[in-house]
Amino acid sequence: MIENPLKEKLKGHRLILGSGSPRRRKFLEDLGLDFEVRPKSVEEIYPEELQGRQISEFLAVLKAEPFQGTLEPNEIVITSDTVVWHKEKSLAKAPNKEEALHMLQTMSGGWHEVITSVCFTTANQQKVVSATTHVKFMDFSDEELQYYIEQCQPFDKAGAYGIQEWIGMVGISEIKGSYTNVVGLPTHLVYKTLMQLVS
Repeated sequence: MIENPLKEKLKGHRLILGSGSPRRRKFLEDLGLDFEVRPKSVEEIYPEELQGRQISEFLAVLKAEPFQGTLEPNEIVITSDTVVWHKEKSLAKAPNKEEALHMLQTMSGGWHEVITSVCFTTANQQKVVSATTHVKFMDFSDEELQYYIEQCQPFDKAGAYGIQEWIGMVGISEIKGSYTNVVGLPTHLVYKTLMQLVS
């Protein structure tokens, strides 16, 4: 029987997902990897002058800080952050229905960027990789957006939407780049980077 190439390479290593995101957990499971989930809370505040990828990279590294100095030589921690970037502004998680509606209205009928940065931390090194995907929304009516918000409650997602949900099925007319990146983890980069780290 042919073994999973990455799983074989990771033998002797302990992979830790430093995130409570069910979507990121599912992606690692789908990659066929053994890992443990060990989220640590940090206050996600970044310098105001940062833009786009700088924000997601800063926060991905910030989320790894609680693990610094505590890792065994064979442990690898994965932390990540996703930013929706639109009109020179980061659209974070919406705290309520009104803010979610406003965010989605601003993106309706145009393009936006989804940027995910992933930080790999070991006892003696740290590497950050990022992916950017361009997503085009159709023109949504307010009724459509209100229906989506009511049905899916997307308050835990950057930009107040999940591409894997109703809004993605009916309203995304074009996508340039990685689909999994928009969901929350650029799995192609995770695979490639882990292969390099343990080679």
